[in-house]
Amino acid sequence: MDWQSPAESLPSAFVSEAMQSTLRGTPPVTGAWRDGDHLGNRSFCQVGSLTTEHGDTFPHVRLAYETFGELNEDKSNAILVFHALTGDSHIAGSAGPGHPTAGWWSGVVGPGLALDTNTWCVIVPNVLGGCQGSTGPSSFAPDGKEWGSRFPYVTVRDQVAATTVLQETLGIERFAAVIGGSMGGMHALEWAITRPNTLSRLALIATSAITSADQLSGNSLQREAIMVDSFFEGGDYYDHDEGPYRGLALARRMALVNYRSPSELNDRFQRTWQSTVSPLGDNGRFAVESYLDFHGNKFTRRFDANSYLVLVDAMNSHDITRDRGDLASVLGAITHPTLVLGIESDRLFPIEQQHELARHIPGTLSGNDALALESPYGHDGFLIEADRVGSALRELLATS
Repeated sequence: MDWQSPAESLPSAFVSEAMQSTLRGTPPVTGAWRDGDHLGNRSFCQVGSLTTEHGDTFPHVRLAYETFGELNEDKSNAILVFHALTGDSHIAGSAGPGHPTAGWWSGVVGPGLALDTNTWCVIVPNVLGGCQGSTGPSSFAPDGKEWGSRFPYVTVRDQVAATTVLQETLGIERFAAVIGGSMGGMHALEWAITRPNTLSRLALIATSAITSADQLSGNSLQREAIMVDSFFEGGDYYDHDEGPYRGLALARRMALVNYRSPSELNDRFQRTWQSTVSPLGDNGRFAVESYLDFHGNKFTRRFDANSYLVLVDAMNSHDITRDRGDLASVLGAITHPTLVLGIESDRLFPIEQQHELARHIPGTLSGNDALALESPYGHDGFLIEADRVGSALRELLATS
C-alpha cells in the first residue's frame, strides 16, 4: 500500500522515452531475492520453528535484516524500524548488487541525519512473508519446492512474533525506539502492546489501530487483480516461463492512486498528453496513465506477486482490539514516549486514524492530536518529507 524506494517516492513526474526504454522486455517470473543471488548488505536470523495464530507451523523461518551503525557495548543504542508493504530491509544506501533500489528512507537514516548512524544502530528486518530474503512464498519449503500457494496465512502478530527472535539473537534487551510507517506502523504498535518492556520510545507514522473497511475494500481489488491474471496459476507459477506480472502491475497502479493526493496528481499532470498522439480516439495516452504504467511495470522487477497477497492479508488482519478489549484500554496501556505522525492529505491512512491513536495513547509528544504534516504528497509524504519527519523523530529520541 505504499512506495518504498526513493526513485518511486519523489514528486510525481512525466515519464520520458528514456525511462520507458529501461523497462523493455518481459519482467521476470518473480522479482523476489532468491538464494544464490548477491547477498548485498543482508544478514540472516534463523528463527526456527514458528506456529501461527491460525495454527499452521513453519518448520523453519529465516528473517533477512540489515544494520546501519554499530551497537554500543551495552546494546542500548539499538533502534528497530519496520518497513511498509513493499519495502524491505534496505532502508538506506545505494542500489547495487543484491539491492535493486536505493534505500527507502535515505533522507532519515544515515550519518548526521535524524536516525544518526554515528550514534544509533538502526536494525531493519524484512518481515515474514516478504520477498527480499525472509521466508516467504518464493522461498523453498522443506520439500525443496517454493512454498507458493501452500504458504501459510500469517498475521501482523505472527510477523512480530518472528521478529522477537531477531531481538533475542542480537542480545538486545531494550530498543531505544521502535519505529514504523504505514504497514510498519502496525508492527511497531503491535510490538509496543505485546512487548512493552523491550522498548523505550515508539513512533507510529501514517498508520492505524485497525484496518478499516475502506482499506479492506481497496486491498480486495488489488488482490483480485493479481489472482485473475491467467499466469497466476493459483499461486504456483515459479516454474513457468512467465509470471503474473500484468496482475501485479495492475495492483500496483491501483495502489499508487491512493499513495498520492488528488491535488498533486491534478497539479502535476492535469490532462496533458504523453505524446503528440491524441488520447481522444487516436490511441494516445494521458501522461498520468503512462506514469502509472511505468511504475507498475518497474515494481514487477523487484517484488513477488504471492508476497504482495500474503502481506496484504496480514495488513487486513490488523486490529489491536481483537481478543483484547476496547480501543481506549488497549492503547491506554502504552506508556512510552510516543510520536504519532500523519499527513493531512493522506487518503489511504486518513489523518483521523492517527488522531485516534493520539487521543488514547497517554504519552504522545503532541498531546491528544497527532502531529499532522501539511504536504501535497498524500500517504507518500512520510517518505518524501524527510526533513520534517526527521525533525519529529529527533524530538522523540531526545526524550527520556
